[in-house]
Amino acid sequence: MYQIKSAVFSKSSAKIEQCPPDNLPEIAFIGRSNVGKSSLINMLTGVKNLAKTSSTPGKTQLINHYLIDNAWYLVDLPGYGYAKVPLAEKAKWEKMTWDYILERKSLLYVFVLVDIRVSPQKSDLEFIRKLGENGIAIKIIFTKEDKVKTMEGQRNITAFREALSEEWEILPEYFVTSSEKKSGKIEMLGLIEEIVFTSF
Repeated sequence: MYQIKSAVFSKSSAKIEQCPPDNLPEIAFIGRSNVGKSSLINMLTGVKNLAKTSSTPGKTQLINHYLIDNAWYLVDLPGYGYAKVPLAEKAKWEKMTWDYILERKSLLYVFVLVDIRVSPQKSDLEFIRKLGENGIAIKIIFTKEDKVKTMEGQRNITAFREALSEEWEILPEYFVTSSEKKSGKIEMLGLIEEIVFTSF
């Protein structure tokens, strides 16, 4: 079973040109603001405050690279959707994010985080559609499993997948996680091991 042995912050970048050299494989994490991205990153790496958590949406405003096991980068991207910032600022984040996603040669996968507690959100579906239209490899990660009753969570997953199936012939693989309970950690790390050490 793959376990992360070292995880260190590498750098924050406001433009793709400022990112570290793209000589190592990268997996990017993104989701709507306040989806629990930082908590999930900390849970997966086993480093409590590696990614700074916040109750304020829009905390991540740069492309953050974390070097994992000196072998690959976990990349924390700014959230999309609601955040109390000027529209011009949001537009800047969006351009920075898409420049990275579309131009970064070492990016292997984008993990899109979705809050299991809510019904399908337009911003999630539109973001995933754009990834698909551009041929970006994705996995869907449902977060906050511990915050919802099992039946309700399953109902929301089913509804989300049904919404996706209107445009996707083959649905992206998904995982269900809880940063509190550490559920989904083994499965996600197994997938990451497969992606990083066999694809690059």
